[in-house]
Amino acid sequence: MTIIRYLGGPTAVLEYGGKRLLTDPTFDAPGDYPIGDRKLAKTAGPARSAAEVGAVDAVLLSHDQHPDNLDRAGRSYALDAPLVLSTASARERLGDPVRVLANWDSYDLDGVRITGVPAQHGPDGSEPLVGEVTGFVLEAAGRPTVYVSGDNASLDVVRAIADRFPAIDVAVLFAGAARTPLVGDADLTLSSPAAAEAAGILGAAHIVPLHFEHWAHFTQTRPTLAPAFEAAGLTSRLRLLEPGGEFTL
Repeated sequence: MTIIRYLGGPTAVLEYGGKRLLTDPTFDAPGDYPIGDRKLAKTAGPARSAAEVGAVDAVLLSHDQHPDNLDRAGRSYALDAPLVLSTASARERLGDPVRVLANWDSYDLDGVRITGVPAQHGPDGSEPLVGEVTGFVLEAAGRPTVYVSGDNASLDVVRAIADRFPAIDVAVLFAGAARTPLVGDADLTLSSPAAAEAAGILGAAHIVPLHFEHWAHFTQTRPTLAPAFEAAGLTSRLRLLEPGGEFTL
């Protein structure tokens, strides 16, 4: 059985192949996070606290440099975890227990194969501004293949992943069309229509959106997702969870 339990923002517990995994820990209460001359504002806390989530076997950290993907309490949680798979930049900044998982490299977690895949956190050429980000693909014998996008805004990246993994069953897509002054009016994550287009590219039977609410810099939130998937003829694939809700396959 595979279970995805949505906690809020980019954070979800994945029970997969006998392992418990956590995506991008964010456990703080609402508040502001200054970043240079700008700030991000968190508008809602998680459906479950770090203590209620309890221990996991690994954290899948798309990136550490933005508080909407790793806030203060989330950082403490990650640093107490037995394993964090993330970018080389995250390893440099956080140290242990972060292990670098480069694009297309894999890590075997007792029979769960976790592969790092590209993610582009904004328009072409934005990486020097926004920093390094990664996504993940999970595979295990007798289990559905699961793609976790991380903060990705590029459909070309999605196409590259679909080429490498033509049988993705579940796509966990970070959406929300995030925008900040850092890159003007360009999206930093998938818009709702782009998430629907990504679903079509991947051919996944189940789409679980994350990271589309609970932060003020999202420009497309929960009310835009279902109409976008309906317009694309993909309503039957959308698994739009409430905070604390879960999808079981």
